[in-house]
Amino acid sequence: MAGRWMDFGRYNAQGMGGGDALGYGIERMVTGLQSSPHSERGIAARLRYLTASEAGYAAMERAGISVTTRTLYAWLAEERSPNAANRLKLDEAYWDLRRRNVAADLKRRLMSRGGTRIEINPVDQTRVEGRHQRDLATRRLSARPRFWDAAVDAWLADDAEALDRIWDDLITELGSDYDAYSNVSSVGWAA
Repeated sequence: MAGRWMDFGRYNAQGMGGGDALGYGIERMVTGLQSSPHSERGIAARLRYLTASEAGYAAMERAGISVTTRTLYAWLAEERSPNAANRLKLDEAYWDLRRRNVAADLKRRLMSRGGTRIEINPVDQTRVEGRHQRDLATRRLSARPRFWDAAVDAWLADDAEALDRIWDDLITELGSDYDAYSNVSSVGWAA
């Protein structure tokens, strides 16, 4: 899930919806293979990860990979290489499975010690004429465990509407200024 960066209003402030920024922030926490899905090493690593469990085969199916067992064995034995379209599908399946495999750990990390403190960076106003700029500062607040449970579930389901609702609930804790943070440039984890 990548945030959709856009201009807001007639004054050209730039940013993304808070729900998008939240999903993108969670996405950045997911680590995995660094090798290219087009390299032999990258293909082999993805295939090993995906074929190690039933969940991996389900991820390949969700990504639209439909090859014969013989073809899959040839890929695993490195006798044949997937075409470009299937390499991209293997990468998609890999990241889908990786997200599902780390979701519980992400929840544990974000919910530990009563929640996680986030940093909310306001929209970028560098393209806004000075007289129309608003005085917006980076804000920090603690997101409680119940928030993270729902946020990670919405992120995993790629449910932008749910992330938007969760974001709207969270920013009410900012007080009367909350509406200024409906759209932001980014969300990060505060120290």
